[in-house]
Amino acid sequence: MSETFMPIQITEKALEEVRNIMNSKEIPDDYGLRIGIRGTGCGGASHMLGFDHKKDNDMVYLREGISIYIEKKDVIYLVGIKLDYVHEESSSGFMFAKIQD
Repeated sequence: MSETFMPIQITEKALEEVRNIMNSKEIPDDYGLRIGIRGTGCGGASHMLGFDHKKDNDMVYLREGISIYIEKKDVIYLVGIKLDYVHEESSSGFMFAKIQD
């Protein structure tokens, strides 16, 4: 596992919310945060987030004690992307965005 370079930037707020979810939903210790891409064809790609076991084709990263699994084929699509957690009066949730230079 790597504490160094990750293709996606994850904010402290997002990591905190992932920890909260893992604890409140009693996610098993052998699960990690899966980040990925769905549909990379003409219709465009959408980001995917969930909890899962490690798979054979995963790149595995460790961020503040949280295992993060990204399929090798998805890594290139996550470079330059930031995962954040936004809590506003009208809605809350995880948000993927391009990192601004």
